[in-house]
Amino acid sequence: MATYKIDPAHSEIVFKVRHLVISTVSGNFSKFDATMTSDKEDFSDAQINFEADVNSITTNNEQRDGHLKSPDFFDTANYPAISFKSTSIEKKDENEFALTGDLTMHGVTKSLTLDVVYNGTDVFYGTSKYGFEITGKINRKEFGLTWNSATEKGGIVLSEDIKLALNVQMAKQA
Repeated sequence: MATYKIDPAHSEIVFKVRHLVISTVSGNFSKFDATMTSDKEDFSDAQINFEADVNSITTNNEQRDGHLKSPDFFDTANYPAISFKSTSIEKKDENEFALTGDLTMHGVTKSLTLDVVYNGTDVFYGTSKYGFEITGKINRKEFGLTWNSATEKGGIVLSEDIKLALNVQMAKQA
């Protein structure tokens, strides 16, 4: 069984949410860890464990980041991590997969299926590196992130849907 670890210097965990329904705000987590194991070279039997430190959230706005860490949203004092543990992987074609697993966020665990594109492999300083793009969408309210507010026109401040975009480089372990 081969083991792979995420290379955090060459990976990013990004989310996007509609703000005022007229624009999109992006953010990311800067501290995270992931491990993948697989017997097959095509990753069709891969098992993945991922965890993000919610206190590492950044949207390039200190006030907004503080609000996201507060009990209105992630409540990082009580729920400091987001985790994902795969339960199945389905090979859709040569380089595309449907990855299903349990996402735990804000004390709630729900099944989530993500789209994965395998971008290939190369060797760098003697270590085999593997690139993946992972995308998906969650409804934040399903995880207890229910804060919202109305605008002067009666609209909403935040969309319920959060788009996920992960660019991941995994390093094969010796």
